[in-house]
Amino acid sequence: MNKIGIHYRKGSYSDHWIAYCKQQNLPYKIVNAYDNDIIKDLEDCNIFMWHHHQSYPTDAIYAKQLLFALEQAGKIVYPNWKTGWHFDDKLGQKYLLEALNTPLIPSFAFFSKKEALKWISNHKLPVVFKLRGGASSYNVKLIRTKAEAKSIIKKAFGKGFRQYDPFVGFKETIRKFMKKEASVRDIIKSVAHFVYPYQLEKSKGREKGYVYFQEFIPNCDYDIRVQLVGNKCYAMKRYVRKNDFRASGGGKIDYDGSKIPVEAIKLSFEVAKALQMQTMAIDLLPYGDSFLIAEVSYAFAIDDGELDPGYWDTSLQWHSGKINPFAWMVEELYKH
Repeated sequence: MNKIGIHYRKGSYSDHWIAYCKQQNLPYKIVNAYDNDIIKDLEDCNIFMWHHHQSYPTDAIYAKQLLFALEQAGKIVYPNWKTGWHFDDKLGQKYLLEALNTPLIPSFAFFSKKEALKWISNHKLPVVFKLRGGASSYNVKLIRTKAEAKSIIKKAFGKGFRQYDPFVGFKETIRKFMKKEASVRDIIKSVAHFVYPYQLEKSKGREKGYVYFQEFIPNCDYDIRVQLVGNKCYAMKRYVRKNDFRASGGGKIDYDGSKIPVEAIKLSFEVAKALQMQTMAIDLLPYGDSFLIAEVSYAFAIDDGELDPGYWDTSLQWHSGKINPFAWMVEELYKH
């Protein structure tokens, strides 16, 4: 019989996995992935699940390596290598999505200041600058002028960028405070991060030695986020923030996935199959009669109300009713 080892962290997917295992009487054990004897601890498990996250420094250093080692040893893991190797790595995603001939937003990566400056001098603006890591539109900027672009390039090949932009973080905290989603204490903490970096920044150092741009897709007042687990998915429309070009992290969301164009759902299933991902969140921008891919991820946050409307299946049929994607994750691993 299958037995699942689950790395527990409060507030992660592990809360839901454990609850589902208890509800279904599935054999499981809680383990600590950071124990020196983790390999021995998992000897009686043929499945291992770990919701690792980019904001935890030790996760970023170690999670993919442990998961792949266990997968190499014959265990079923989540996320497996094809699902998770490009997590929080927009450069890796660029080459993967291009290699598989998916409709990625035209993307440009340079590892030489000379080549980057030569390219930008002849390229039409605006363009979108991104660091390889970051979520909720952090580390994403719209570059409108040649001077701004050249400054970004010189910084990328000079002192580099902080992993966390404190100015963007401060503006976001103020926005949330105005909506009563943040406190005065949150504002004080965001101000402190101008001087005191997060532990993640200390661990990873500054981003430098490359520069990454994507084409700016004009006249987009929303994007579509599709979140897939196995042969099921649900979707939402995220509206662009006021006086901004970004939708991710803005909080203006229509969770009724039945309204999402079926072409977007079909494309999402096709991309997940091509990438062979167990789970996938994909961000799509409307482009004429089709869609372009901004980025993908194995993991996704869950907001209140997000799971209420229903889901799509691979036959492109809509099913109404509350869903549990965490249960789907466990069920998918049990199939193997």
